[in-house]
Amino acid sequence: MAQEPQERLWTPANIVTLTRICFVPVFVVVFLAPWFDWFPFLDGGEVWKPWVAAAVFVLIAATDALDGYLARSRGEVTNFGKFMDPLADKILVLAALLSLTELGVLPAWVTLIIMSREFIVSGIRMIAANQGTVIAASWYGKAKTVTQMVAIVLFIVMDGVPFESGDNPLQNPLYIIAWLVMIVALVLTIVSMLDYFVKAKQLLGFAPSGKRATADPDTAAQPVSESLIELLAQNLDATRAEDETYTRAATEAELALAQDRALVETASSVITAAAKRGVTIGTAESLTGGGICAALTAVPGSSTVVRGGIASYMNEVKYAALHVGSRTLADDGAVSKQVALDMARGARQALGCDVAVSVTGIAGPTGAEPGKPVGTVWIGWANAHEAQAMRLFVPGDRSQVRRLTVRAALETLASEVTEK
Repeated sequence: MAQEPQERLWTPANIVTLTRICFVPVFVVVFLAPWFDWFPFLDGGEVWKPWVAAAVFVLIAATDALDGYLARSRGEVTNFGKFMDPLADKILVLAALLSLTELGVLPAWVTLIIMSREFIVSGIRMIAANQGTVIAASWYGKAKTVTQMVAIVLFIVMDGVPFESGDNPLQNPLYIIAWLVMIVALVLTIVSMLDYFVKAKQLLGFAPSGKRATADPDTAAQPVSESLIELLAQNLDATRAEDETYTRAATEAELALAQDRALVETASSVITAAAKRGVTIGTAESLTGGGICAALTAVPGSSTVVRGGIASYMNEVKYAALHVGSRTLADDGAVSKQVALDMARGARQALGCDVAVSVTGIAGPTGAEPGKPVGTVWIGWANAHEAQAMRLFVPGDRSQVRRLTVRAALETLASEVTEK
């Protein structure tokens, strides 16, 4: 059995991340050590010392955007980077908070709240990882990080801005602004922690174990045909309503519809209809790994209409071959409506076909995310005039999910190439 290629560890993005961590002690020394006493020729070192420390902090924090850009633009998103990047941010923020507390500028309870949140969230993510589940970061977490860093910079430079405030700090406008931003940061810190609890409520035992995590209702296209796609679309509604009885009933019908004979018949109908209309077709596949194209090309005469297929199993291939945006992959995830749309459009462009179908999903047994359980599938299709996508829930083991997804994609193609 061929071994999977090992991830590169020393990518430019990972080097930037590790460099960020290594420079945290430099910031602490610049901020806390009386280094201006070591250089008597530096007049007024105490006044502009906070500004130097703030500049070092901002410079280190800015590298977070750099390593993210390098990882996405170069297609070098690694598991090591996913682990170390948020850890580097936490180390920098906690180092700054502890330094401010040490100087008596910031009360210890502020640092305690922020540190507690980080420990709690890290624990939840460890539990999720142990269960094969990934909890995606929300905008609360991103806003929390930004506001925390802004507040920290304001507290660092607060003593470096001369104001005639006497013994009353409330007469210092920067003091008031710094605390307002810090309060916003604390609120977002708590809200983002609660958001993790909500997303992991089933993992933590706060929800009945028989119920599956589901995503918020999305505006998906109407089923393009009856039979399998209609059942799968209804099955998604059943999981949203947490109707396990219907899910089991739908599963039996779906498995019956997925027999090899039915698969061949559907593929044949696609080829016949496409040839009749003079329409060329192509595929872009992730979880099915070329299964749709294989089913089509197994039909005699398929060479007249099938332009080809792109098995974009890895995100790097989606980005390079199908022009799926790196920002889309990072923000929405590979299993999303926008990625399915971009894959279908990219396949049309790359293959030069009239109609393209795309599939992206989670075949299992691992890879589930909150709102995206195993069996979540997005099917996209594009022609010269429009591109659409719909979400389905496909039950079963890995083999069944892949087979049923192939069948559903073939039905989608059949609807698109049939005369209307």
